[in-house]
Amino acid sequence: MSRLPTELDRLYLAGPAGAPAQARLVDDAGAVRAIVLEVVQPTNWDALSEVWQGVQVELELPAPAIAVSGRDGLQLWFSLEAAIPASRAHAFAEALRDRFLAHVPETRVRLWPTSGQPPRHAALAPALQDDSGNWSAFVAPDLAAIFSETPWLDVEPGDEGQAALLRALQPIKPAAFDAALAGMRATARHAPAVAVAPTPAGEAGAVVASDGANDPRRFLLRVMNDETVPMGLRIEAAKALL
Repeated sequence: MSRLPTELDRLYLAGPAGAPAQARLVDDAGAVRAIVLEVVQPTNWDALSEVWQGVQVELELPAPAIAVSGRDGLQLWFSLEAAIPASRAHAFAEALRDRFLAHVPETRVRLWPTSGQPPRHAALAPALQDDSGNWSAFVAPDLAAIFSETPWLDVEPGDEGQAALLRALQPIKPAAFDAALAGMRATARHAPAVAVAPTPAGEAGAVVASDGANDPRRFLLRVMNDETVPMGLRIEAAKALL
């Protein structure tokens, strides 16, 4: 018998057993154990990898699962040890976006669960996408980059392989979740404003900070990842970060 349902239940499902897995992402009280951050094309793995690394290094949280949506996006699936209201989960996803993806247009970032009532959640992987004929699936970190332009699988992923990818993951404990959310909110309150300077005709855009000295690392990360900045400046920013 496949271990995939067991791993999905251990990490992400909140609703009562017996219901379809997709329906169990949000329980009857509107609580969830899964938070999904998704970036869509043409934004690639480079952007989402900032989040994947940042939550582990800066927030000291367990690594989230990485998934391809089967359509147009790459996803991070965060597991919670205890179910929380969908509104609080959405606030956490918003804080992650503001902390690590401020340089990515909001139209290319999807946050799950949604903040509406009733809350909606991302489609649970792995699954066949009827509109595209492709599959969503969890993928290994060292393979994520190759799916930047094609965030899907052409063939059905094996259940045991999917279970093996999830088996090593751990859910976020309540105390760690609270600390991470509080820390991101505190950082957001004290972060300097960052803007993109208007781009003169024929010239590359440039990132400017109103008070970059207060948070030089954040400013350098934005410069390094801004594709409108000349490559030489991006390389210099990367060297400064190293």
